Amino acid sequence: MSPDYPACSEREVEDEEDQSSVREGVLKITLHFLKNMNHTDLANTLQNKLVSVDQRDLKSRLREKCKRINEGISQHGSSALLNEIYTDLYITEGWNGDFNNQHEVRQIETAPRRPATQETPIKCKDLFKDKSIRRVLTKGVAGIGKTVSVQKFILDWTEGKANQDITFMFPLPFRELNLMKQENLSLMDLLHHFFPEIKELRLIDCEINKVLFIFDGLDECRLPLNFQKNERLCDVTESASVDVLLTNLIKGNLLRSAFLWITSRPGAANQIPPECVDQVTEVRGFSDPQKEEYFRKRISDQSLANKIISHMKSSRSLYIMCHIPVFCWISATVLQRMLSGAESGEIPKTLTQMFTHFLIFQIKHKDQKYHQNSDPDPQQTRESILALGKLAFQQLEKGNLIFYEEDLRECGIDVREVSVYSGVCTQIFREEFGLHLGKVFSFVHLSVQEFLAALYAFLSFINKKIARQQTWSDLFTKSNMSDFMRSAVDKALQSKNGHLDLFLRFLLGLSLESNQTLLRDLLPQILTSSHSKQETVKYIKEKIRKNPSPEKSINLFHCLNELNDHSLMQEVQHYLNRGGDW
Repeated sequence: MSPDYPACSEREVEDEEDQSSVREGVLKITLHFLKNMNHTDLANTLQNKLVSVDQRDLKSRLREKCKRINEGISQHGSSALLNEIYTDLYITEGWNGDFNNQHEVRQIETAPRRPATQETPIKCKDLFKDKSIRRVLTKGVAGIGKTVSVQKFILDWTEGKANQDITFMFPLPFRELNLMKQENLSLMDLLHHFFPEIKELRLIDCEINKVLFIFDGLDECRLPLNFQKNERLCDVTESASVDVLLTNLIKGNLLRSAFLWITSRPGAANQIPPECVDQVTEVRGFSDPQKEEYFRKRISDQSLANKIISHMKSSRSLYIMCHIPVFCWISATVLQRMLSGAESGEIPKTLTQMFTHFLIFQIKHKDQKYHQNSDPDPQQTRESILALGKLAFQQLEKGNLIFYEEDLRECGIDVREVSVYSGVCTQIFREEFGLHLGKVFSFVHLSVQEFLAALYAFLSFINKKIARQQTWSDLFTKSNMSDFMRSAVDKALQSKNGHLDLFLRFLLGLSLESNQTLLRDLLPQILTSSHSKQETVKYIKEKIRKNPSPEKSINLFHCLNELNDHSLMQEVQHYLNRGGDW
């Protein structure tokens, strides 16, 4: 066909698709008659043909869904081809240590000190090479790259690069299964709902076909997952709640030979009974060489990249956080501008300084992008930041990283105007459409949520506008800033899983006048506190000397660092002399 006649070419494609659809219809009718006539061998041959057609269609759809990625930005921004920017992450198998009762940043900080004998590196594409391993649980802290690893795993399968022994892959993210929690349907109905390409497939034979279910984001699950009380279910055509379907699939009552891959933040991993897991793996993020590789790839000016790497290495708190790919992106965003001279000011040396600059830069970027011909509306910006801070604070209390429309409504955010919030902070707050259905919302990373939660808590205390019904409300009944900070320290120390550790670091950092001054351009209503940081420093040192757990002690040292306490090294030495592990 001549390229001069594109319309004819398009018609040819349409005709070919119509013919393919007719062929598939004929095949299915023939299969029906062969089964009725007891021609089993012929029926099986034809069944395999139909499976290959369904597999082709499924691969085509998943390839389109997975081929692009947004690096730390919302759907409003640009995306890149996953194959062009993906870097293998360090993943280990077999480590089953109990670190669920630490804040995730603490887990990153202790990771380099684990004995090498506890871990064996494994490539993501090899997770299901051992056919005796049917159910894999992959743990990793927020933002470490679990979802991107899943996306690359699926993409490689659709492109014929890996795991071609798998007939079907069914990615079912928990954030989307949550939207089905009120439904009552069979497992096959659930699959047909998410994957209409296989709607003619009435049953799945896992003895003949290797089938993999991927459940990404167990920590985002809002289903009860009641393994103890849910009824037993063995028939894929029998209807039940989504919770019952999942627990029976994981236990092996449904599709006993199917393969399962579950990803989770560490604190939520214990929702799956140990007997339902054959292999535990952990995504460790960037190794030290990979951190440098990231900055050198991200920053084209290698002299500037070297400056950034040197600066990050000079701050232990910052360098540790760079195990997390998203934090590398945040740091590169800030330091690229500051070290190149595009922005003035003191170079960030603490987490609070880094995140404060990041927030300010994103607001400036928004103003430049959306208000080129008009002045930005500072009042709308302030209201948006505070609304997002309230959302961050309330959802941090509940342990949620993703939110739905009802969560936004609870915080007074009009879901019809949510683009205002994601537009104000496209790099901070994300409005996403799932792989299959529904809208979900999230902050770009847990640490960004914790920073905004701390900012909201600080401003609420200053302005005495905190809602009394919050579970932390007694924190805000204090009469002065010193009591407020002491109460926050106590709250963090009382947390069994350390989920307030980073929130506390940010809250203490925001109490410094230098950080308040940075924020005044953004939030002019901020009232600089006359609080003396020495009272808080003294209180934290008293807590350290009471010898709490090593994890809590080290977080308190980081708190001193956020307060720019120059006696920090003496305190560390005193702690080490008593046998502490730094």
